[in-house]
Amino acid sequence: MPDRPLPLQRPQALLIDLDGTLVDTVGDFVAALQATGRELDLGPTDPAWVRQAIGRGGQRLVQGWLARLGAPPERFDAAWAAYSAHYAAINGQHARVFDGVHEAMPLLGLPLACVTNKPQGNAEALLRQLGLRDAFAVVVGQQPGLRPKPHPDALLRACEGLGMAPAQTWMLGDSRNDAESAAAAGCAAVVLMTYGYNHGEPVHEVPALAHLDRLDALPTLWRGQGG
Repeated sequence: MPDRPLPLQRPQALLIDLDGTLVDTVGDFVAALQATGRELDLGPTDPAWVRQAIGRGGQRLVQGWLARLGAPPERFDAAWAAYSAHYAAINGQHARVFDGVHEAMPLLGLPLACVTNKPQGNAEALLRQLGLRDAFAVVVGQQPGLRPKPHPDALLRACEGLGMAPAQTWMLGDSRNDAESAAAAGCAAVVLMTYGYNHGEPVHEVPALAHLDRLDALPTLWRGQGG
């Protein structure tokens, strides 16, 4: 059921997060950090910590990981270079599409944009590998000139690519990061998935139009509304 009264009109397009919303990618992040730790002779990586740390961009992940290991900030450049190379090589090997995602794609019936803090090339490659790329008219990942979510930059770029005003779109994500970016961009609503990461915090504590257990339940939110 919706958490709030529905907007007056159904969305004209959807902006959809990647990690934690479409795909469970924790295994890829853990493997890349573990490989980086071995290469640079750093300590082990705790998968539980990774799950609550992802979602704010790779650089913040590596910075937090180094701090957790007690490594000095001066090691960041080497760690970031190693992590970036390992992640690109591992991308998708330990990932799985969440239940309800493939089923949802033919049901949504709206232009879709994938908006993620994952680097652009990695995002495109992962979507192709998992059979999701063709569902999206636009993919906006980390790239020069765009601040990561929760800044609105990537969402605004996606709206431009779709030819939509932000107020015509809904944002679908799994975290406070997505909700804050949607509010900053001026999206009409945000819908959050219950199975994602949300930085280790209960996702139901984040205000949203609805909290859903499966993506293929999303069309029930606008069923019966006018176009």
